[in-house]
Parts: sequence; structure tokens; C-alpha cells
Amino acid sequence: MAFSFFLFFFQVVTWTETMGNWSRGHIAEFVLVGFPTSPPLQCLLFVLFLAIYLLTLLENALIVSTVWLTPSLHRPMYFFLGHLSFLELWYVNVTVPRLLGAFLTQERRVSYVGCMTQLYFFIALACTECVLLAVMAYDRYLAICEPLRYPSLMPSSLAIRLAASSWGSGFLSSMMKLLFISRLSYCGPNVINHFFCDISPLLNLTCSDKEHAELVDFLLALVMILLPLLAVVSSYAAIMAALLRIPTAQGRRKAFSTCASHLAVVVIYYSSTLFTYARPQAMSTFNHNKVISVLYTVIVPFLNPAIYCLRNKEVKDALRKSVLGRCHYPRDVPD
Repeated sequence: MAFSFFLFFFQVVTWTETMGNWSRGHIAEFVLVGFPTSPPLQCLLFVLFLAIYLLTLLENALIVSTVWLTPSLHRPMYFFLGHLSFLELWYVNVTVPRLLGAFLTQERRVSYVGCMTQLYFFIALACTECVLLAVMAYDRYLAICEPLRYPSLMPSSLAIRLAASSWGSGFLSSMMKLLFISRLSYCGPNVINHFFCDISPLLNLTCSDKEHAELVDFLLALVMILLPLLAVVSSYAAIMAALLRIPTAQGRRKAFSTCASHLAVVVIYYSSTLFTYARPQAMSTFNHNKVISVLYTVIVPFLNPAIYCLRNKEVKDALRKSVLGRCHYPRDVPD
């Protein structure tokens, strides 16, 4: 992950001169349409999104700190869950603060550099989440299908490498996409019918040949979205086959409960992401696409902690102890 951030800041330095030259003679800022409504509804949406944003930060911060501070959760399953919550903390900060500002102040302009920066981090975190969800599915496959060999097949060193690979591949693929998108010319209009800078709206505004940028976007979407999805489907196919071999219904329910929350998150996230991004051409940005974007940029990060915690007794107990403290629990007494 640190290597990916180093690559990004190195690339920022190389872009600075190009962006400065680009801004002379071309549009230097974009206007994000967002959700234009009446002032009373704008205030209502501001309060709603602010509440969701703050709760999302609180929920994910609690999970990260709980996993970090609870020794009993220092296992690969919860290690990956901590990474997912840490990712969601940054994910909502890429898009929601600007959206809140637009609701409150009606300021919808964003500079070219600011737009490209937002696009970079959004793509990087979205791709990282796709790979991380696939890694979590593989972890559940090993835990259910190879329970006796699980400690040797998924040691902590491998878990660290898999998590680092998720972050690294996400930030690297985002850099590759942005290398092509940032080289395009944008002569006007500069109005983006979205609430954040996304790939398709930007490609629809360019006045230069976008064929190579579209091709790179499509190929990387196949690699970073469809390949992890195939890994998830393969893992759960093997899991379902293993569950059917368990003789008792109670045993099947107990085994499935360890991956049900992850499966719910995968279904919600991938269904909305595939609808938006897995297309060979830049798609037109209609209002319903903005609503779908709200689902995976705002609602999914808000729901993920609840989905995981409500179905996991260990996480619930650890959270209860970390929030309420040990004063609510009986002190340990000698036998």
C-alpha cells in the first residue's frame, strides 16, 4: 500500500506541468450537477447524507479499532474485515464531503486537478474493494472446505501479502486509467451530470479521440471487476458443494453463517458496480445512474459494518466490550 501511494505522488509530480499547460487554452474546471432540487429538499438531503456519513465513519472506525485492539480477532477473517472497514473510511471521504458542500453552499465547481485527484482515489479504492472481497471469499473457502489445513494454508504472512496485493493492484490500475484519461482534451461544455468526477461522464465530455482511453478502461474493468467476481463465484460454488456434504441441517447453517454476511456485501456491491462500469463504451450519465452511484458510494459503506456485526457474535461481543468497557462485565475471580 505504501508503494502505491509513493507511485501516486510520483505521478502527481509528473502531471503538474502537463496540467498547467493543459489549463491554458482549455477549460480549467468542471461543474458537477449533483442533485438539483428545491431548497427545502436540498436541506433535507444534506441532513440525511450528513447523518449517514457520520454514522459510516463511526461504524467503520469502531470496527477497525476493535479488530486492532482485540487479540481474539487477530485472525485472517477479521484482519481482512478490518482492511475493508479502513477502506470504507476513505471511500466515503472521496465523494460525500463534496456532495454535502454542494447541498449546503450550492458550490458545484471543481478544478481540473481536483477532479482528476478525486477520480484517481475513487477508482483506486473501488478496485481495491473488488480484489479485497475476492480475497475474503477465498479465505472463507479455505475455512469451510479445508478446516483442518486452514491455519497452514492461510498463515498471517499470507494474509498480509493478500491484503497488500489488494491495495497495490487497486492503486496501480487506477494510475493506468488516469494516465490515459488525463491526456484527453476537454474543450467544453464542462458540465458533468453527476455528483462526483467519474470515468464515463469525463469520457463523454472530451473533445479528443477517446478510443484508447475507453479500451484501457474496459480492459482494466475486466481485470479488476470481472476476474475478482469470477474468483468469488468459484469460491462460493465450492463452499456450497462442501455445505451440501454436511449431514446435519444445523451443521450446514453454522458453516454458512460464517460467510453469509460477506456474500450479502458481495451481492450488493457487485450488482451496483457491474451495472455502472462493466461496459465497453462510455455510457451516458442519466439521473438513474446517479442514484445507483449513491448505492455503492454511500449506502454500501454504511451498511457493511451492520451486516458484518449483526451476524457475527465475536465482533458484536468485542464491540460491546470496547464501547461499554469492562465495568459492565464481572471481574475475573480466582477459582
